[in-house]
Amino acid sequence: MKKSGQNLELEQRLAQRLTQQQLRFVRLLDMSAPELDEAVQREMEANPALDAEESENTPVAASPVLTEWHSPSRQGGYDMEDLPMPDNAPSLYDFLLQQLGQLHLDPDVLTAARFIVGNLDPNGRLQRDPAFLANDLAFSAGIDLPQGVIDKALEAVRTLEPHGVGAVDLADCLLLQLRYLPESEARDDAMRILSEQYEAFSMLHLHLLVSRLKISQERVDAAIALIKTLNPKPGASVDSSSHIDTIIPDVIIEMSGSEPVITLNNNIPELRISETFSQAKRDLGVKAAQKKEPGGDREFILNRYNDARDFIRALQMRQESMMSVITAIVEWQKEYFETEDIYRLRPMMIKDIEAVSGLDASVISRCTANKYVALPWGILPLRFFFSDTVGDNSGETETDALTNRKIEAEIRRVVEGEDKKHPLSDEKITRTLTDAGLNISRRTVAKYRDRLGIPPARLRKLM
Repeated sequence: MKKSGQNLELEQRLAQRLTQQQLRFVRLLDMSAPELDEAVQREMEANPALDAEESENTPVAASPVLTEWHSPSRQGGYDMEDLPMPDNAPSLYDFLLQQLGQLHLDPDVLTAARFIVGNLDPNGRLQRDPAFLANDLAFSAGIDLPQGVIDKALEAVRTLEPHGVGAVDLADCLLLQLRYLPESEARDDAMRILSEQYEAFSMLHLHLLVSRLKISQERVDAAIALIKTLNPKPGASVDSSSHIDTIIPDVIIEMSGSEPVITLNNNIPELRISETFSQAKRDLGVKAAQKKEPGGDREFILNRYNDARDFIRALQMRQESMMSVITAIVEWQKEYFETEDIYRLRPMMIKDIEAVSGLDASVISRCTANKYVALPWGILPLRFFFSDTVGDNSGETETDALTNRKIEAEIRRVVEGEDKKHPLSDEKITRTLTDAGLNISRRTVAKYRDRLGIPPARLRKLM
């Protein structure tokens, strides 16, 4: 049976509205707490059909832990003045984005470059393997770009100042800085040392550098002296303050006895459709039933009413999704929240939270990407709680497994306590961790030490 043109048009309009609603939900989900507050304010100013309830914000999404959805500045024991607030100095992220805007890049390349900048650590180091960035962008933002565009974007980021940002490891960071120094014999020798003989350099086997590169001892000394002038953490030179000081958390978790209390950190009023527009829409229905012409305001009233309704629904979905994900994380990492002990963190993947919350993996990824949680003992990225299981025994159980955060914490602890005149080699760090019951290889120690931005022992002695 052939459908009428009117029915077909209605179906197309409904499908278009559904797609727009999904896109609106995704955009709200991607927003940080300050961005969401601004978006709600803009929507209220733009749409006269949106109104705010005069009552206090109300709790949403009851869960096994105590949950609240309200502005912490309005009620509760966590005052906004207690939170570290950003100063007026630009962050590394802002500084790099300003430079990207001046490069006149292709739109796709610019999109990828902004994504890459967002994945740099406070020192300017790219923690993710560049080969996986295309997949990350598709998964977290729903943007599918070819690897060639990602490569161009990464190269653009690596041209930004301070030189050295966008590097994947220490050697790469130093080489990037050398690239922008004036040409000289010492610079060329330093680049050869780092690119061809990095291991010998890190062990300060100068005789090997002389013999393998076939240059004099004097040239080796000059090259190493030049390398010592470089900055192993270039990003830190932009934002000298603590990375935490520039962050407004998206979630606040307090402890009420042994129970976590979760609060979404938004200054959002309870939204509703204004009575004026609600009555106007009811009047339109009466006029339609009486077959009277509603006048020229019909489209304006319906569009504003529908936009307000859809925004409220999308906002509610966003808040409930955030609460569900955070609740699932707290449940999964219950021992950590009870003890504050990083060694109680359980290996946790997005699929684990997917199973607990029932939400799609893409929603969970968006809920946790570039968002932070304030705890009584500090502010952490939500991605902090996600970690791969590592170890040298393929048959290890979850109880015996180590997470990358634990390894990083132990390596940092060992290095901070070492004799600065006689820094520990990776082999000695490995033995120290093994003696403490952490069974990992020297290669794993080297990988995580480099991820933390800690130079090898020989270079730490130079510094």
